[in-house]
Amino acid sequence: MEEQPKKPKKNSKAIIKAIIFAAFIIGAISLIRFTPVKNYLTAEELSRFLETAGLWAPVVYMMIYVVGVCLFLPGTLLTGLGAAIFGAYWGFVYVWFGAMIGAGAAFFIGRTLGREFAASLIGDKLKKYDDAIERNGFATVLYLRLVYFPFTPMNFGMGLTKVRFRDYVAGTGLGIIVGTFIFTFFIGTLKDVWASGNWGELISFKVFFSIGLFIFSFFIPKIIKKIKGEK
Repeated sequence: MEEQPKKPKKNSKAIIKAIIFAAFIIGAISLIRFTPVKNYLTAEELSRFLETAGLWAPVVYMMIYVVGVCLFLPGTLLTGLGAAIFGAYWGFVYVWFGAMIGAGAAFFIGRTLGREFAASLIGDKLKKYDDAIERNGFATVLYLRLVYFPFTPMNFGMGLTKVRFRDYVAGTGLGIIVGTFIFTFFIGTLKDVWASGNWGELISFKVFFSIGLFIFSFFIPKIIKKIKGEK
């Protein structure tokens, strides 16, 4: 009898957190799409802002990436910007770290504000899937990253599941390496050709290799799904 009064309190706390979580998601999307803030989130404006940061530009860029991930800013914009400003190789490093920290932050928000409420909604049928994600967290996250499951929704969504944080981080870190490198290498290579003004380099091995990798990246999800299906 003494435990009866505690249940409503626990449920109400979960509901309040869920409402805050929903408000955060709606607010983030609205901020980016329906306010003047969107005018400052273009490649030109962000590039100009980073130029004023000087030696701190890499750190500022990674901070922008982290905030951008949590606010549903398109990852292609942030990644392309990093490759265009810092080049194919350093761009890859800064993009990867920014994406990893952003993914962790979004996961933490989802886990803190939404997991308790999500757990209360899970029935017996869904519970077995939730338990399976906990047991096979690394493999699940790695697979979803390799097939290019939408980055930001997955960050928040995984926070609602029982997946362990270490499995989530490991699966994300390994899963985004290939796609991130291919995209930054492609953009960075074209940027170098554009900056040099030597259009003859467009027929160089590096350019063709970057284009080949970029095209190949579109087939990665199908290859992964086929391999998984065969097993």
